[in-house]
Amino acid sequence: MARIFLEIITPDRVVVSEEVDIVTAPGVAGEFGVLANHAPMVAAIKIGALRYRVGDKEEWVAVSGGFCEVSGNKITFLVEAAEKAYEIDVERALRAKERAEKRLQEYQAKVEHIDHVRARAALQRALTRLAVAERAKSGHPR
Repeated sequence: MARIFLEIITPDRVVVSEEVDIVTAPGVAGEFGVLANHAPMVAAIKIGALRYRVGDKEEWVAVSGGFCEVSGNKITFLVEAAEKAYEIDVERALRAKERAEKRLQEYQAKVEHIDHVRARAALQRALTRLAVAERAKSGHPR
């Protein structure tokens, strides 16, 4: 099977740089998959779970918004943040989830001026990190 070269890059580091069989990503317009020899494209990426497969091994990465480009036999993701499943600190993600939920409750109760969009994004990031960590731990693809 032909492979495609995958790079996942954040402002801080290169998270993934390897040849893979398939990539499935959380696009703003919906989830999409990319195989070798894919047509060139650019897509906006939302907060979500990105997964890729090399042989029988499936890997999960929690990503925050950004963009990807498919060109030649290469797919490059430029994202705000990315963590492989085994890198996720579950306790930290749980605390972030709780903080975001509290902020959203305060917004609904109009206790103080809350940036609703920012609080919802924080909650989505925390939920994604927890889901990716759990999927990798349990060995379930979804």
